[in-house]
Amino acid sequence: MTRVERLYEIIQAPHLTEKATDDTGRRNAYTFRVPVGANKIEIKQAVERLFKVKVLSVNTLRAQQKARRRGWVAGLTPAWKKAMVVLAEGQTIDVL
Repeated sequence: MTRVERLYEIIQAPHLTEKATDDTGRRNAYTFRVPVGANKIEIKQAVERLFKVKVLSVNTLRAQQKARRRGWVAGLTPAWKKAMVVLAEGQTIDVL
C-alpha cells in the first residue's frame, strides 16, 4: 500500500450532523469519521496533505459498541472513531 492510499484510508468520510456543521462556522472545526486504530498524528498529517490546509489541533472521540436486538437476533453495532480537526484562521475545507 502506498502512502497516498493510507491517507485516503484514514479520512473515511465527513461526519455531517447539525452539531458538527455548527462547529464549522463557530470555531473552524471539521469532523471526520476515521478508523479506530488511527491516532491524532496520522489524522493531522492526512488532513494537511489531502486538503492542503494547516491543522491547529485534533480531538478524537471513540464510540463503543452497543447491543441491539431485532426480533430473535441479537448483535452489536460496530465501534467507530470520530476526529474533530480545527483549522488555522481563514482556511476552509469543502466537505460537501
